[in-house]
Amino acid sequence: MALIDFANIRPAPFARMIGGARKWLADKSHDALAQRIAGSAFLIRVASAGLIFIVQIFLARWMGRFEFGIYIYVWTWVLLIGALAPLGLGYLAQRFIPEYSAKRDLKRLRGFLFASRWICFGLGALAAIVGTLVILGLGERIAAYYTLPFLIGLVCLPIFAVSSVQDSIARSYNWIDLALVPDYIAQPLLILAFIASMHFAGMPVNAVAVLFAAVLAYWAMTLMQTGLLGRRLGTVVKPGPRRYDVAHWMQTALPVFLVDGCFFLLTYIDILLLELFVSPEEIAVYYAAVKTLALVAFIYFAVSAACAHRFAEYHASKNKKKLAAFVHQATRMMFWPSLAMAAALVVFGKWILMLFGPGFEEGYPLILVLAIGLIARASVGPAERLLSMVGEQKICALVYAAAVLANIALCFILVPRLGLIGAAASTASALVLESILLFFAVKKRLGLHVFIWR
Repeated sequence: MALIDFANIRPAPFARMIGGARKWLADKSHDALAQRIAGSAFLIRVASAGLIFIVQIFLARWMGRFEFGIYIYVWTWVLLIGALAPLGLGYLAQRFIPEYSAKRDLKRLRGFLFASRWICFGLGALAAIVGTLVILGLGERIAAYYTLPFLIGLVCLPIFAVSSVQDSIARSYNWIDLALVPDYIAQPLLILAFIASMHFAGMPVNAVAVLFAAVLAYWAMTLMQTGLLGRRLGTVVKPGPRRYDVAHWMQTALPVFLVDGCFFLLTYIDILLLELFVSPEEIAVYYAAVKTLALVAFIYFAVSAACAHRFAEYHASKNKKKLAAFVHQATRMMFWPSLAMAAALVVFGKWILMLFGPGFEEGYPLILVLAIGLIARASVGPAERLLSMVGEQKICALVYAAAVLANIALCFILVPRLGLIGAAASTASALVLESILLFFAVKKRLGLHVFIWR
């Protein structure tokens, strides 16, 4: 029997992989850090997508398409108004925190960390009051089955606004777990627990009950996030005097608000306009198709979240060469996973939709159409976030305004004729237009090439 020469045995492929992973984890470069942050954000969002997807399947089955459609329509309005209520201030932590830290302007840093959350809370509360007055003022001009769900959903707006700025603060310090876990993991778990207990107790599961559970979970998790964030900030920012540059913050936030307003309108306008032409049951089918493709959108979110403050940092240091290289890497990090995920969902989409219940498989053609727009967006990387972080919010707002107007016009033209497929085609076309305009905007303003193929 031959003897084994242990001295000449090479490491197994698995051992080499472990060694490579350890080397990557130990790498302190900005590129490696961005990859790890993007990877962490992506893993959390993947887990969240799976969890939320399961929750939505249970809700669709327990509620039925009509009540599920009411819930989706109202909650979409809550998401839109909640995102816009802070007037852009909620997303500026990723700009001001690196700027103040680099300049060692601790007074303004402390002032922003303290005041930004209270300002956002106040703006969210104002939006809730105005929304309530609008709903009550409309009276019978809106369907009766929407009134109470809307009044419940509006209670979420103040804490929703706080959550947006805390998310941005946590990401500025690379605390991705604190930024994402409360809203994207803990919140859906609470909702599922609440609704499941009602279902198994024999109580009716309708839009009112689910919205109440969602609002309760959002308040609980954001308050928990507030406490944890305060403890972590205490370890990196020493107590001291504060300086409040509110006028400058809001002036800077206004263009971001315009960009975000157009972005979120582009994201939600199809669902909001569908209510003018179709029933809550059809809205539910459309939403199921959109939710199935959400994992592709999460890749966009994960990479953008990891890279935004690096864009601001490299631009502030006037290191254009490093900025260009980092932008190209971010585009690759976004495009190839998005393409692979979209292809997988095209293959398995019909079977996934069937999980929602009878009739939801009718939304499969929508997946094929919507995927085109998402791939187009991924092909130019986080171009919108790049422009926002280097002070080019105005051109970015114009791009999104053009895309939103195109989407609205196409919806009014196509939805009455084609129904749900018309809404999908309108959104996909708007995303393609947005991507083309963002490419040329970055090329003209920054001299950078953001398309995946250089």
